[in-house]
Amino acid sequence: MNRVAVLVLLACVALAVTAAAPFVGIESVPLGAVWSDQEPAAAMVLWKIRLPRVTMALLAGTALAASGTVFQALFRNPLAEPYTLGVSAGAALGAVLTMQLELRLPLPGVSTVSLGAFAGAAAVVAFMYTLARLRRDFSVTAMLLTGVAISFFCSSLILLLQYLNDFTRTLRMLRWTMGGLESVVGMADVLQLLPFAVAGCLVSFYFSHELNLLSTGEELAASRGVEVEHVKILLLAVGALTAGAVVALCGPIAFIGLMAPHICRLLVGADHRRLLLAAILLGGPLLVVCDTIGRTIMAPAELPVGIITALLGGPFFLWLLLSRRPAAG
Repeated sequence: MNRVAVLVLLACVALAVTAAAPFVGIESVPLGAVWSDQEPAAAMVLWKIRLPRVTMALLAGTALAASGTVFQALFRNPLAEPYTLGVSAGAALGAVLTMQLELRLPLPGVSTVSLGAFAGAAAVVAFMYTLARLRRDFSVTAMLLTGVAISFFCSSLILLLQYLNDFTRTLRMLRWTMGGLESVVGMADVLQLLPFAVAGCLVSFYFSHELNLLSTGEELAASRGVEVEHVKILLLAVGALTAGAVVALCGPIAFIGLMAPHICRLLVGADHRRLLLAAILLGGPLLVVCDTIGRTIMAPAELPVGIITALLGGPFFLWLLLSRRPAAG
C-alpha cells in the first residue's frame, strides 16, 4: 500500500476511534446526548466524564508515541522508549516522593506531584546523558541496559516507600503507579497536558531531518552540519518533559512509546517526516482503545489502562527483542 494511503488510513481510524469511544462504557450514551437536552444525565456523562477522558487518552498516547520515536532515533535502538529507558520510572519515583513528603506549593493550579514527576524524569535523562559523556565507549546497548537498571532501581525505591507507609497512603501510591485515567473529570487535566503534547510533537517534527541523520550515526550527522550535542540535549529534554507530563497526570503508562513507532516503521518506513506523523496517529487511538477496554471489560469495576498496555507491550517487547539481529557494540 502507498505510504500516503497508509497515513490517510491511520488518520481515518484515529478519527473513528476517537469519535466512537465516548459513547462506549458501562452505560452506553445515546448519540442524541450530543445535541439534545432530553437526557441530561447522559449528556453530563458524555461532556464531563467520557469526552475529557478520551481526549486525555488521545493526548497521552500521542505524547508517548512522539517521545518514543525520538528516543529510538537518538539511541538508534527500536527497544528505546520512556518506560524501558527508566524515564517513566524516574518520573513515578519523583511523584511518589512528593506524596511521601506531603509537599505543598503556594502556587495555585500547580501540582507538587506533577513537579515531582518532571524532576524525576529530568534527573534520569541527565544521569544517562552525563554517563554517556563521561564514558566515550558507552554504547547505545549499554545505555539501554542502564535505563532498564534505573527503572528497576526506581521501582524498588517505590516499593520500599509503599512498605514503610500506612495502608491508605500505600494504596494511593500503588494505585497511582498502575497508571490510569479514571480521575479525569472535566477538561482541567486535559488543558494541563495539551501544551506539553503539542510542543513535544512540534519540536520533534521540526527536527525530523536531524533525527533521520542521528538515527544513522552521530558521525554522519556531524558531517552533514548537525550540531549533534546541542540537538541531542534539546531532544532528550523534550522527550523527558513530554513523557514526564504524561506520567505526572496519568501515572506511568508503559509500551505505547515502544509499540506505536515500531509498527509505523514497518508501515511507512524510517523517514521521520512520515514516521512521526504515523506514530502520533497510531499512539493516541491505541491508548484510547486500551482505556476503553479497561473501563468495560470488568464493568462495573475498572482495570487501570497501565495494566492493559503492559499486557500488550510485554509480549511485543519480547518479540521485538528476539527478532532483532545481533548488533556490535
